[in-house]
Amino acid sequence: MTLLLLSNDANRAGAQLVLLHLMRLLKEEGVQMRLLLGEGGSLLDEYRALCPVTIWTTPSPFVTNAVGDKVLGKLGLWHQLNERKSAQQQRIVQQQLDLDSVDLVLVNTVTSSRWFRELAIPAHIPVVTFVHELAMSVRIYTRPDDLTYLLQRTTHLLAVSDTTARYYEQHWGFDPARITRFTLIDTPAMERAVGLASQQPNIYAELGLPNDALIVGGCGNAEWRKGNDLFIAIARQVIGRSADQPGAAQPGAARPIHFVWVGVPAGTLRDDLELDVQKAGLAGRVHLISPTPDVLRYMSRFDVFVLCSREDPYPLVVFEAGLSGVPVVCFADAGGSPELVESDGGAVVPYLDLDTMSSEILDLLQQPQKRQAMGQRLGAKIRERHAARQSVDTLLSLFAQLTP
Repeated sequence: MTLLLLSNDANRAGAQLVLLHLMRLLKEEGVQMRLLLGEGGSLLDEYRALCPVTIWTTPSPFVTNAVGDKVLGKLGLWHQLNERKSAQQQRIVQQQLDLDSVDLVLVNTVTSSRWFRELAIPAHIPVVTFVHELAMSVRIYTRPDDLTYLLQRTTHLLAVSDTTARYYEQHWGFDPARITRFTLIDTPAMERAVGLASQQPNIYAELGLPNDALIVGGCGNAEWRKGNDLFIAIARQVIGRSADQPGAAQPGAARPIHFVWVGVPAGTLRDDLELDVQKAGLAGRVHLISPTPDVLRYMSRFDVFVLCSREDPYPLVVFEAGLSGVPVVCFADAGGSPELVESDGGAVVPYLDLDTMSSEILDLLQQPQKRQAMGQRLGAKIRERHAARQSVDTLLSLFAQLTP
C-alpha cells in the first residue's frame, strides 16, 4: 500500500508530532509513504528519515518582476501567464508525488486544505482527513472554499475528540457515519520522557523560586486562543485569595504560589503580557518562559496545570500533565479535554468562569493529597484509553476497508 500524507508544516507542535509518531508506526507495518508539506520546520529531518518529503514551494508574487508585471498587466496578459505558472508548479509537484501510484491520501489538519485543493487528486483515490481543529482555528488557518472542497472530497473523517466530531457534523454537515474518533498518543515514549525530566536538577532554581513554591503551570503557544491573558488574570485571583482568606493557614496554603507559562517567545504579545504582570503587582510571581525543549522539566514539577485555552481540540499538554501526575483544570465548551479530565482528573469549570477556575486551583493547592490522587487518576485514564497499538490497528483496518 502506498500512502500520500499531507500536512501544513514540520514545526514541533501537537498535530505534527502526532503525525510523526503515526508515520513511525505505519513504517513498521510496511506501509509505503510520501509526505507533502506546505512548509518546513524543525521536524523535517525526522520526517525525511521515514519517507520522501516534498515541500510546496511558495510561489513568487511576480510572474517576471515588479516592472515586467506592470507591463504584462497593461497588456492584459498577467492573469493568463500567472495561471500558466501556477499550473506548471502543480504539474511538477504531482510528478514528484507520483499520484498515479497512490492508493490513499491522509490529510493531517484542515490547514492542509489549501494544498490539497491544488493537487487535483484523482477521483478514485480515497481521502482520509484527520481533523485537529475547531471553529477558531478553522477561521484563522483555512479559507471556507478550500475546507469545503476538502470535506466534500473526504471519504472518512478522523476526529481527535467527541467535541471535534460534533463540530464537523453540526457546522459542516459531515455524515456522522463516516467519522471515527481517533487519537494517537505515544504514551510509552511520553512516560519515558517525563521520567527522565523528573530526574533532572530542579530547573526552577534558575528562576530563583523557593524550594517550597507551589507551581501552577500553563504551556503552549503565545496567542489569544490559548488564553495567555486569562492565565495572568487567574494568577491575580489565586495569589490574592491565598493571602487574604482565613484558609491561608491550612496545610500547603502558606507556601508561596508561583505561576509559570512555558512557550512565550519574545515579541509584542509577550511585552503586553509582561506589562499586565507588572501592573497587577505580580512581578516575581508570574514567569513567562520562552519555547524550550526542556518543557517537561518544568511540567514534571507543576502542582496544578491550568488549561485556560479558549479552544483546544485535544492538546498533548494535558497528556504530558497527566503522565506527570499533575491534575488539570480546564474550561467546558473549549475542546475535548473535559472528556478526559472529567471530575476525577482535576476540574472542568464553565467557559471563561475565571472565578470558579481560581477557586478550583486554590482548592487543589491547599489539598496535597487530593491533587496527588487526581493527578494519578488522570495519568491512569490516559494509559487506559490511549494505547498506541489499538489506535494504529483501527487505522489500518479503516485503510483496508477504503482501498481495493
